[in-house]
Amino acid sequence: MNKNYTEIIKKNQVKPRYLRNSIVAFVTGGLVGVVGQGLSDLYRYVFHLDKNNANSLMTVTLILITAITTGLGIYDTYGQFAGAGAFIPVTGFANSMTSAALESRSEGVTLGIAANMFKLAGSVIVFGVVSAFVLGAIRYLFFH
Repeated sequence: MNKNYTEIIKKNQVKPRYLRNSIVAFVTGGLVGVVGQGLSDLYRYVFHLDKNNANSLMTVTLILITAITTGLGIYDTYGQFAGAGAFIPVTGFANSMTSAALESRSEGVTLGIAANMFKLAGSVIVFGVVSAFVLGAIRYLFFH
């Protein structure tokens, strides 16, 4: 009985489409980069900001757009389609924080939103800091 059940499960299991998912993630993540570059150029050449201020404003704009579309439920649909292309750039980080804040807003500002906002994003921050430290140490030790 158990062997027959396992065979049925294997036969009906959805096969992952690695190549398609990789291409979609590459293209959609690249489009986020193109939009970001377009915003940066807009801020530099239309509003005459220096490069650092333009790039900072571009990042804030992408985060704002992501937060708004997450709140409206649009980013979830995009994320389902784009996969890693939606969650690797800074937009994914903004989505994770906004989603956590929206889910816990009924518990209040302090114990709900503030306490839960970094639950998912916290691991991203920790691994980002640790990997930056490790790579910085390697660079210092071997390429200094």
